[in-house]
Amino acid sequence: MTGHHTTRPDTTTDTLFLDADAVRRLVRHHGVPATLAGMAGAIEAGFARWADFDKSARIACHAPQGVAELMPIADAAQFGFKYVNGHPGNPGLSLPTVMAFGMLADMATGAPRLLCELTLATALRTAATSAPVAQRLARPGSRVMALIGNGAQAEFQALAFRDLVGITTLRLFDTDAAATARLVANLRGSGLQLQVCASTAEALQGAHIVTTATADKARATIVTPAMLAPGMHLNAVGGDCPGKTELHPEVLRRASVFVEYAPQSRIEGELQQLPADFPVTEFWQVLAGAHPGRRSADELTVFDSVGFALEDFATLQWLHRAAQAAGIGERIALVARPADPKNLFGTLGAGMAAPAGQPLAA
Repeated sequence: MTGHHTTRPDTTTDTLFLDADAVRRLVRHHGVPATLAGMAGAIEAGFARWADFDKSARIACHAPQGVAELMPIADAAQFGFKYVNGHPGNPGLSLPTVMAFGMLADMATGAPRLLCELTLATALRTAATSAPVAQRLARPGSRVMALIGNGAQAEFQALAFRDLVGITTLRLFDTDAAATARLVANLRGSGLQLQVCASTAEALQGAHIVTTATADKARATIVTPAMLAPGMHLNAVGGDCPGKTELHPEVLRRASVFVEYAPQSRIEGELQQLPADFPVTEFWQVLAGAHPGRRSADELTVFDSVGFALEDFATLQWLHRAAQAAGIGERIALVARPADPKNLFGTLGAGMAAPAGQPLAA
């Protein structure tokens, strides 16, 4: 018989391990612009095959200090998950606000193929999601972006919007002047014109795109209707868990609102302020041509971004391919591999069934 091939599942169990240093070396190997572009392409390709995925909202455990979350997703070939936290008070403990790691496994066998640090990659993938959405929703020719919240996500957003959207000028504001000063120092030599502003309202003056990326876990109204101008695109990144918002609800009512995965966004995003039947469009619908995206030059658009597992899945796949091509990372035996798959106990060695306290044979 010709034309029919059966692919035997990969029966190895070695796992590629990328620790924080390996991911950092991989990004430096490619450069930040190429890394952002590669991730953006992988994420967009994932959204374009939306129906292929077994999807669910992330599982979250909340405490007064913050949140710990598990984000699972799978297609027919691979399962992936990310663990991530959000603890706004962590910088006071010399810890990042967000820390993450993730895994890819084969669906055919369940064997883990990649274990990867994702703190740096999460910052990259968030920006690599924001920019392709803005490519389709922002008014053509947008060149000025207000960046409200100049913390750990800010540089990645700035460079993604520079390279993928065409932003040339950033209008910056943060309640922490030191954060803005750090951002300006880090972006020196980027080619971006950096304008430090005294308030959110000032930063939004003349902006075509507005990115909000604040960290406080609070019901804030950082952007109000009075600050808006016709045709703005708002990239709302910071409101990503219950009890945390950045936009006045009237901003949403005046806008066309786009989300990643509505069941999750209604719980964790800016949408938590509005009724459950408030109309929104999932980004995959724009890619599929089921929704036109921006419909007029004066339309106000909002991307209520909370982060979705598909983005991490695509990022993990990109990291896996890139690391293998660059020879970065190490192979580890993450799971037991008994010589006899039905004799896991036997891997402990002889004499392990002896009563407690009885010495083992030499």
